[in-house]
Amino acid sequence: MSAPRRVLCLCGSLRRVSSNRAALEAARQLAPASLELALYDGLAALPLFNPDDEHDPLPPSALALREAVGQADALLIACPEYAHGVPGAFKNLLDWLVGSLEFPGKPVLLLNASARGSYHAQDALAEILRTMSAEVLTTLPMPVALPGAGCTVEQLLASAERCAELRAALACLAAELA
Repeated sequence: MSAPRRVLCLCGSLRRVSSNRAALEAARQLAPASLELALYDGLAALPLFNPDDEHDPLPPSALALREAVGQADALLIACPEYAHGVPGAFKNLLDWLVGSLEFPGKPVLLLNASARGSYHAQDALAEILRTMSAEVLTTLPMPVALPGAGCTVEQLLASAERCAELRAALACLAAELA
């Protein structure tokens, strides 16, 4: 059996109790043996992107982000919608990846964790990722209808329906990486 494919999970929320983070943590626990999921935890540490700072040496947190992306075979992103858009902190993360050599061509699977089916941020995020030369794996984000803000990993893992949605997303990702 070959080594598991490395998947870097990116959460677009800075909340301490984030439903999007809970979805990624639950996915990590439900992942098949063919996938190794790791959660990136440096969103809050990234400085505001300034093209003047995009030279050697990069700010340490931006360098760590690029290295983590470079070591991953794919990205799994769960990002909330804020004011019909991508939250500023997550857009800042993406801005640090625009000029990187590690990002272009990277397979990316998006999770839509909104119970209300929000789509504004998801559409914008997919457009940003395609502009950055990501390989967005599905035309629509994989749905994981979370009960709302502040749900926990334990609540998600206790729900057969949420587990089925996460397993479907992981199966899609595993098939693309096979």
